[in-house]
Amino acid sequence: MSALPARDRAAMGLVRTHQIPKPFSGITIFENVLVAATHAGSRRKGEAYDLALDALDVCGMLPVANRPAESVGLLDRKRLELARALATSPRLLLLDEIGGGLTDAEASELVETIRSLRARGIGIVWIEHIVRILLQVAERLVCMDAGRIIAEGDPDKVMSDAQVVSAYLGGPRHEHSAHHRP
Repeated sequence: MSALPARDRAAMGLVRTHQIPKPFSGITIFENVLVAATHAGSRRKGEAYDLALDALDVCGMLPVANRPAESVGLLDRKRLELARALATSPRLLLLDEIGGGLTDAEASELVETIRSLRARGIGIVWIEHIVRILLQVAERLVCMDAGRIIAEGDPDKVMSDAQVVSAYLGGPRHEHSAHHRP
């Protein structure tokens, strides 16, 4: 069985961001988001235009919407990646290490945007190795080591779990987690 194409997943309300943003070059930030709203979101021109503007607004990208997509720095590329996903009107958004490579201040800006998505009723599944950013947003945390769940639930309880401390924070290693350190 093959995986569903991105367009089909988007039609079902399931959209993801990519760890390394790769905007379409040669077009503007707005046009990148409009492509997502039109094609992945299967919207007509007027509706797609409105969705693109809203997504750019949510992500704080309206002031740079007419800049070439390849001309912006990493934070704005991450915002663009998020705006493209939002322009498809997702019900569930998968964030793949969206904080990777950002400074603490930049990551904090993204955290505020991600919080606003929850307020819009968008479900979020976030894979992130920068735990301090994740903990600012997460209501439920699942920690894995060597491909298996070692703790899940309330973030404070999970982060104080001995197996999580061992696997993620460098405490004493347990036999079951000796093969993998995220």
